[in-house]
Formats: sequence, structure tokens, C-alpha cells
Amino acid sequence: MAFNQTQFFEDLEKLTTKTVNKDKKDDFIYEFLALLDVSKATITSLKKSDSRYNVAASPETGEVANKQRIYFKPVSVGQDLNKTLNELKNSPTISQHKIRMIMVTDFDTVLVNDTRFDETLDCDFTDLYKNYNFLLPLAGLERAREYSEHPADVQASEKMGRLFDHIRKYNEFDTADDIHALNIFLTRLLFCLYAEDTGIFAPNQFHDLIDSTTNIDGNDVDSVLFDLFEVLDLHESSIERKTKPTHLTAFPYVNGSLFEYPFAIPIFNARTRRILLECSRLNWAEINPDIFGSMFQAVIDPEQRGSLGQHYTSVSNIMKVIQPLFLDELRGELDSVIELSNDNRHKNNKAERLSALLERISKIKNLDSCAGSGNFLIIAYKELRKLEIDILKAQRDLMKGAKDNLLGLSFDSVVSLNNFYGIEYDDFACQIARLSLWLAEHQMNVLFEQELGFSQPMLPLKDSGHIIHGNSLRLDWNDVCPNNGSDEIYIIGNPPFGGWGNRLDEQTEDMTKVFNGFDKFKFLDYVASWFWKGSQYIANSNAELALVSTNSIAQGEQVAMLFPHIFELGIDISFAYQSFPWSNNAKHNAGVHVVIIGLTPKKYDRKLIHKLIDGTWHVEETKLISAYLVAGSKTIVSSRRNPFSKIPSITVGSAPKDGGHLILSTDEKKELIEGYPELTKYIKKFVGSDEFLHSKERWCLWLKDERLEFLQDIHPINERLKLVSQMRSDSKKKATQKLALTPHLFGEDRHPSTGTFIIAPMVSSERRKFIPFDIASSEDTIASNLVSIIPNADLYTLGVISSTAHLDWMRLVGSRLESRYRYSGTLVYNTFPFPEVTDKQKQQIEQLAEEILLARASNVGMTLAELYDPDKMPVDLKEAHANLDDAVDKLYRTQGFSNTEDRLAHLLARYENLVTAEKQVKTKKKKT
Repeated sequence: MAFNQTQFFEDLEKLTTKTVNKDKKDDFIYEFLALLDVSKATITSLKKSDSRYNVAASPETGEVANKQRIYFKPVSVGQDLNKTLNELKNSPTISQHKIRMIMVTDFDTVLVNDTRFDETLDCDFTDLYKNYNFLLPLAGLERAREYSEHPADVQASEKMGRLFDHIRKYNEFDTADDIHALNIFLTRLLFCLYAEDTGIFAPNQFHDLIDSTTNIDGNDVDSVLFDLFEVLDLHESSIERKTKPTHLTAFPYVNGSLFEYPFAIPIFNARTRRILLECSRLNWAEINPDIFGSMFQAVIDPEQRGSLGQHYTSVSNIMKVIQPLFLDELRGELDSVIELSNDNRHKNNKAERLSALLERISKIKNLDSCAGSGNFLIIAYKELRKLEIDILKAQRDLMKGAKDNLLGLSFDSVVSLNNFYGIEYDDFACQIARLSLWLAEHQMNVLFEQELGFSQPMLPLKDSGHIIHGNSLRLDWNDVCPNNGSDEIYIIGNPPFGGWGNRLDEQTEDMTKVFNGFDKFKFLDYVASWFWKGSQYIANSNAELALVSTNSIAQGEQVAMLFPHIFELGIDISFAYQSFPWSNNAKHNAGVHVVIIGLTPKKYDRKLIHKLIDGTWHVEETKLISAYLVAGSKTIVSSRRNPFSKIPSITVGSAPKDGGHLILSTDEKKELIEGYPELTKYIKKFVGSDEFLHSKERWCLWLKDERLEFLQDIHPINERLKLVSQMRSDSKKKATQKLALTPHLFGEDRHPSTGTFIIAPMVSSERRKFIPFDIASSEDTIASNLVSIIPNADLYTLGVISSTAHLDWMRLVGSRLESRYRYSGTLVYNTFPFPEVTDKQKQQIEQLAEEILLARASNVGMTLAELYDPDKMPVDLKEAHANLDDAVDKLYRTQGFSNTEDRLAHLLARYENLVTAEKQVKTKKKKT
């Protein structure tokens, strides 16, 4: 019989209440086991203290230990629960009998330790039932646990989260100053926890201080921590330090402003003290400082615990920014030096180049103008320190001598935190970024000693005051990281995204200041602010930048709004990562696709485009990267109201604005026609994107040419029209309210009265090689506003827009919804440079377009979505498209095109010519 969790919850509440109120403490454990469906025979044997069943060390004191299940130990009020629990955890009985959980209680508080995961529940005894899910493994029901590549990090965030929750519970943080003091406290606490496990403090020094010098009830923890933090800021030689107790002065002088100013310490109680000790028992050496900021964001937001990946920018993604920006070049220089032979002819050259490289990296500055908790700066710092170690090893190898015969070779680190700058809006993230950089420095000092045998002192900390708390878009970056024009500076980071309609008022104000003087900017993504501000910072200097961005700024209209201004500053795109899915696992980041764009004022001959093809990154080398992140020119395409050529115009389908009352399902259509056969001529096929691609049936009442009075005499039609009229009258929009007078008509009618029209889906999967356009008759099909239509279009138009040439154009200039293609009339169709053709060429394209329609028809039963699924596309349809592609390419030039880049370069050149010609015509008209 399945274990009833609801019943367990209810019964456990009754049991804990009865135990306390009726003083039934002796019976608690037995009744608790009964709730877990332990057999009566086993419980009876446990009560009798039968050693075959009760394996507890002291059953006479009420201890009960059931093999493979639980060890229960009651204690008197005032006894140290935490100490008792730890003693039991270390008892051989636990491992010998595979005890899953240890429960220690004085019946005011209860501690339960899950020995499999070393997790401890700490709550009021009467609240045990609220945490019943923690106890479910005792009934054979394991709790769901998310897999993590960093289990120690997740465990730390959960334990620190519990500490934070209880601190907030027993303390008030009402003002900004209170929150700031709490941020400082948590930062200092994190340093102490990390320091005692990484050699900065003595092993367990912080844990032992709390454990041995504070009261069990926790009432003096705040004062002990206050005294400790004060001592950590006192120099070893200071007189004041000598007056302090030895258990405090045993801690070293830290400096670095981390403990410089006194701030209020939160009040602790017995539980928060226990949780603090639990946190200190973790091995913080296993926790990477790179992830500290993400961990503490999770600490502050309980919903985010256990999902650190949603904040943490992975090292691999950070490397996509810093490697092509500067690290690859530096590594390349070192590799080229090492490859030279060590003979006398090259030895001096090698020595000079190594010294020059070391000198260069000592002066490199990194600025993250949206630093968050410092991830990008930390990885950049660590990579430069690793490079420094490799340079020093190369110098050592060149000398071919022992440590004591290195001809004055210096083994002091030259890569300083003073060259790392950041701006961060959030105060707490700012504090964590500073701390994380210090701890990263310690990590690299340890590696430095391991690799070279020379230690770098960790303490006292050096001041690292270049992480500034403020609004990056309101500050002058030169005030944070001065750019004198010659310094080698790299701006890196992952600024926040925020599209139009999804921004805070403050963010809109930021953009108004940043884009002062721009005609258009409100439709830009918020992240574009960093690209423009950064471009102004690096212009005409030795600085460069690389930022992560939502892919929308390299697509569609945003390109025309932003990049012409950037290019006018003399700035080029030095490298780019084309659109790829962001690897963070946050729910709010699901489906986010990003690009990485490097900008430089330098004129490099070699530029790199990184493309994700079938899950593997490939690199294309080119002389120029366009704003669309493809090889090509700096030509930027702007949206147009009308096409260049004398071709049919494109528009959006018709919108009912009817509340669904003019729309029919197939069953409703049949029922209506059975009762009123005369209505057959008023029912048309209704096609939106879903119906078009997946052959789904929907119908609509198309009553355009009929008098309203006649329709009102038909009862089912009249009922529907009443509902349409009511829906429109209830609208807040005056234009919609007016439509209530004509409830039989679509709210927006763009349907062609005669002939045929092309249907174009507005959104199409990026997996499709072709977008499936089709031709429909205006007599029997109405297109909804969820598709675009090209009225009075012919097979020639269908053929050209179905070609790879047109689809390459769409991929270049169009925007995307996540990773799917958006087919825009104004930005794709109207801007497309149709070829000049003869009548004979036009007929050829018409014939080939018809071959595509015939190939579709021959594959009976397949929807357009299936026909154009790359895994299912029929061979005859592929061949038909290949023939069309070849013919369309040759309309532009006789030899066609060998690849996409060649084709796009030609199309962009023709687009430029058409724009120029159009301007010339307008100029002549003005003169006339």
C-alpha cells in the first residue's frame, strides 16, 4: 500500500502537539515510527530495548536506534543539541548500522540530520510536521534532488540561505543603511569561512572561536564577531591589538578595507548559532570563488537556491568573450616565442620578447561596466595570472639554472588587482565582487607557489577599490577607469537585456541620456546602451570591447538604429559569435539566444566569425564583419513601406476583432449548413499560421457583401452578431467601439476582392532550409492577421521569394523570435533587391515555381510543416527547390554564386545601387 503523505503530515502535527501539551515525551519516538508504517512487532521490540532491534548506545536514557532508519536521542533543556548531534554523527553505530537519520531533541527544538547528504533540519519541535518532506526517506520516499556540477556550491548556498532566513527573522532591516550593513556582514562572514579552509587562517580557527567562546543560546555571538572583525583590521604591531584576548589576536591582520569600518552585527539565537557552525563545517576550499556572487544571489532569493547556474555565467561563455578579445593574441605571442630554438642566435630575442610580454600584461586593464558579482573580472584575472606563470616558467627554462642561479629573475607577480575595474548597480553584488577578486588572488597565489616555488603573501590584503557602486549608464567610465588613449584597456561583460515594452521607467531614462541626439532609440534593446557608451569610450584609443548581447541588436531594425553611429566613430567589429542559446538554466532565461560582439577602433586585416553548426563551433576568417555578424560590407538595410521593383505589395491578413464569434470549427460549419444551406456561400476557409503550416481546418463567416438586415433574420447568425457587437462595444478603444455598428464585417479587412494571393507565415522554424510560401484563391480563403499576404501575386513572385537568395536575405536582415525567423514585409520583402528579368526568364521561374507546387501535391497527406522539415523533406521537393535556386541565382549573374557569402555580397551591392538610384530620382524630381 502506498505511503499517504497527506495523512503523515496531519498525524505528525497531532503527534508533536500531543507530545508537548500532554507531556507524552517517552512515547513520541514509538508513535513517530508507527506513522512511518513500521511494524508493531518491531516497535514492541524497540520498546523492550531488545539489542537485536534497538542498537542505541544508551537505551536506558530513552535513546532508540532502528537499523537502516533512525537514531533518536532525547536530551534535557539547555543541553547543547548541536554538540550532541555531532557526537552521534561521528559514532561508529551510525555507519555500522547504516542509520539514515539522526534526531536529537529537547522537545522545544529538534535537529534531524540526513546522513546520506549530511543535511540538517533545525526547527521548533512543534513545527516538525511542516518539514515532513525532509523525513520522507524514512518511509522509502527519496526527495527529488537536482543534479549539479557544483554540489558543494549548492550545499553552501542552501546552508547560507537558511542562515540568512533566520537572521532576517530575528532582526529588522528597514533602511538602506540596514541592508548595506547586512551586505557587509555577509561578505565578512564569507571571508572568514573561506579563510579557515584555505590557509589564510589556521584550520577550523573561525569555527572553534564560535564553538568554544560563545554561549549555546547564541546571545553573545554578535559581540564576539564584532570583536573579531575589529581585530582583523588591527595591524600586528598595533598597541590596541596587544590588549585583546589571545583567542582573537591569534587571527592575522587582514587589511584591504574589508574590515575597516565597524558595522552593526545581526543578533543571533541558539538556532542561528547552530546554523553558523554548520556552515563553518563545510569545506569551503571546495567552493570556487568564481561562483560566490551567484551563490549569494541564491542566498537572498530562496526560490533560486539549488539552481546556481541561472546566475553564474559559465567559464566557457566568459572565455568566448576574453579569448578572441585579448587572450588568444597574448597566448599566441608566448607560443611563438617558446617555439624558437634556444641557440645563441634566438636566445636574446626570446628573452627580450618574454620580458616585453610580461611588461605588457602587467599594464593591461580590464573594465566590466556591469560587473555583477565579478565573474568576468575574476576569470580575466585568473587567465592573466596563468599566462604570467607560463611566461615566468619560459624565462626560467631559458636560463637553464636552478632557483639560486636565475640571474636576478624576479618571481613577484606583476598582474595586479589594481588593473581590474568594475561598475555595479547592486550594493551587495559590488561587495561580493571585491571579496571574490581577493579570494581569486589567493587561489592564484597558491598556484603560483605550486608552479614556481615562490609564494606571494596573501595578507595583509591589498586595497582593491576599483569596483564602484553606481549606475553604469549615468557614470563617466573615464572617472572609473581613465583612458589616456594609449593604455591597453579591454571592456568585458554581460549587460542586462530589456526589450521595448519590457523595461523599467528608470531604464528608459538611462537610455534617454545615453542616446541623447538619436532620432530613434526606444525600440533598441536596453543592452545597446552599453555598446554605444562603450564605443564612445574606446573610439580613437588603444581600448577595445567585447560584450554579450541579446541577438536582437544584430537583427532587423535595431541594426539600422545602432550600428551606423558606431561605424561613424571609426569602429569595426573585430570578432563575433553568431546567435546561440544561452547556457544558464534560469526559467526566465529559457529560450534566450545571445550573440557576442567585439568592437575595436584598430584596423585589423583578420577578423573572426564564430558559428555554431550542428552543435560544434566553427570559425570563419574575413576582412570585414557586417552589423549582421556575417562577412561582408558595412551596408545596413532599413525598413521600407514599398518594394523597390514593380512587384505586388505585401500586407498583413485580415483581423476579425470579433471575440471569436465570426470563426467556426468544422463541426460548427457543418451544423450551420445543415440548418441553413443558403449560408454555404458565406463560409470561407480561415487560414492563420497554424492552419497554414499544419493543414488544420478553421472557417469564418465572410459577410462582406450582404445587408445586415438580411443576416439578422437568420437566428444563429443573429446570435453571433449580437455577441460580436457586445464585445466591440465593451472595448476600451474608440475605434473598436465604432465597429459595433457593423458586427458582420471583419474589424480589419485587407482581403483581395479577386484573383489569387500568396500566403507568407510571419514566423518560421530556423531548422527549415526554406520558408513554405503558398498561393490561395481569394474566392474561398480568408487569411488572418497571423500571416502576411501578397495580393494579386503571380508564380514569378512566388518563385523568387521561395529561393535561397531571398531566404538568405531574410536571415541576414530579418529579426528573430527567440531563434525562429520573422518574415517582415517592411524589412525583408520590401527591401529585397529583386533582379531585372526578361519575359523569357520570368516564364522560366514561373515554371519552376509550379514544379515546387506539383512536388508538394504529389506527397499526399503531408502538411507544409512536414514537407519542409529537414528530416522529412521529400527528394522530389528538394530537387524542385534546387532547380529554382540555380535559376534565380543566374538571374543576378550568369555564373550564379558559389556560397552564401558570395550571394549576400552581391545582393547587398544591388541593394546599395537601388537605394542610390532611388535617391537620384528623388533629387531630380525636387529640382524639377
